[in-house]
Amino acid sequence: MIVVALPSGGVELDAWMDEADDPRAVIALAHGAGAGHEHPFLVGAARVWADAGFTTVRFDFPYRHAGRRMPGPAAHAVETWAAVETFCRGAAPGLPFVAAGKSYGGRMASMAAAEGRIGADALVYLGYPLHPPGRPENARTAHLPAVTAPQLFLAGTKDPFLQPLVDLEAAVAACHDAEIRWFEGGGHSFEVAGRKLPADEVGAATARSAVPWLSARLQRPAA
Repeated sequence: MIVVALPSGGVELDAWMDEADDPRAVIALAHGAGAGHEHPFLVGAARVWADAGFTTVRFDFPYRHAGRRMPGPAAHAVETWAAVETFCRGAAPGLPFVAAGKSYGGRMASMAAAEGRIGADALVYLGYPLHPPGRPENARTAHLPAVTAPQLFLAGTKDPFLQPLVDLEAAVAACHDAEIRWFEGGGHSFEVAGRKLPADEVGAATARSAVPWLSARLQRPAA
């Protein structure tokens, strides 16, 4: 159970764990604004990471837990991320902690890291929402250089939240330690026009692309 302290009182969130055999890290995987932990994209991603040795924890933000469709205040999401880290480090003591998220969930992780509310060893963004579609002037990037942990941006070249693509490249260049993995033709959920694949397969393929980066960044120290 993930216990989140909010101004309105404590909230207890369920955690869905895909446990790895002999795990080398624990990844918390957050959902996007319009879907919860059960979305097939996230299920597929969690399965791949667990198979690769990363215990993966999915959860719902408090607004989803309460049955609401629209996200609550960003401060509530940041507080949730802090509680999620506490839960994950308790469930997998001594292992590196990775904060990952689809769209909104990833952006909230970056804010929590920038504010020092989480101490993630790495962050992975699956479709970072750089700005609202068609409004590149409203970039959500000012906080990113304050994130000191390594950051990996998985991004589709046709994602409307990233046009023009040079905006993401500029944001990443301003960061302390960040990289982009481009998915040619991929949309915001990494879908490709003319290529019909189940969402869990798309999520699995997207997550699989991050495994080499995670493996390199989270190498165990020599015994």
